[in-house]
Amino acid sequence: MKPSRFRYYRAGSLQEAMDLLSGPAADGKLLAGGQSLIPLLNLRLARPEALVDLNAIPSLSYIRSEGAEIAIGALTRHREMEFSAVLAEELPLLAEAIPQIGHPAIRNRGTLGGSLAHADPAAELPCVLTALDAHLVAAGPDGERVIRAEDFFVGFYATTLAHQEILKEVRIPLDRRPAGWSFLEFARRHGDFALSEASVLLFTEGDGDRCTSARVVVGGSVERPVRVKGVEKLIQDEISLSTQAAPLADVLRRTEQLAETEIQSAIAGKENPDYLCHLTGVLVRRGLESAIGRWRKT
Repeated sequence: MKPSRFRYYRAGSLQEAMDLLSGPAADGKLLAGGQSLIPLLNLRLARPEALVDLNAIPSLSYIRSEGAEIAIGALTRHREMEFSAVLAEELPLLAEAIPQIGHPAIRNRGTLGGSLAHADPAAELPCVLTALDAHLVAAGPDGERVIRAEDFFVGFYATTLAHQEILKEVRIPLDRRPAGWSFLEFARRHGDFALSEASVLLFTEGDGDRCTSARVVVGGSVERPVRVKGVEKLIQDEISLSTQAAPLADVLRRTEQLAETEIQSAIAGKENPDYLCHLTGVLVRRGLESAIGRWRKT
């Protein structure tokens, strides 16, 4: 199929794009990588009156280390992030997740901002950036505002972005380096949409051997990334480098069960909710096990 008719605008700057959204393209959509939007247009599941193409705005594509944080432009391609030495060194959780996004052809065109604004529950980046406590910078007619990733995603394909706002940048803090980390997802085939996914981060104080805090976020099986705070507290209370094999196995089992229980309400109403709860619990357990393994190797 072919898309329905629409007006096409090619913005040369962020300000021009915002002006278009406030004027002749007020009823339109933004075009970044197009890996989600173009199929929706071709299937006529989306019928915007106008498209505002952002690809002629080079100032929106970059990866910069800025001391206490990493800044990534919204138009940065997944492929550039995949091969970034800065991200591999500073944000290994993000570097681990990016190769699992679709296929190389998709990563060549897909953008960070496009994925986040689309807010697909099965996408990897919303889950990972919520775990990393990233902050998203949105530009609009009234200036810029900064939104925590945890607050940015509000439901099924839904974010807090206003229609005239454009996602400009993602900032990821480096004030706490994880001692262990893991990202796991399950899909029927590599490149398919994930049925469930889990991001796990473990933190310590200095060179201590006890986990002082954790961040565990699940996605895919839920409508938006969800922190499983009961699991985080269990990890904080029970996990250390000196934990022996038998007690550790017990903690891992309890982690799986608690994760299943915590997300039941978020999965309610979906097809096969019991299976999705179980799958998510398994991924959380395996993710924690992998994160502990990395911690022990440091």
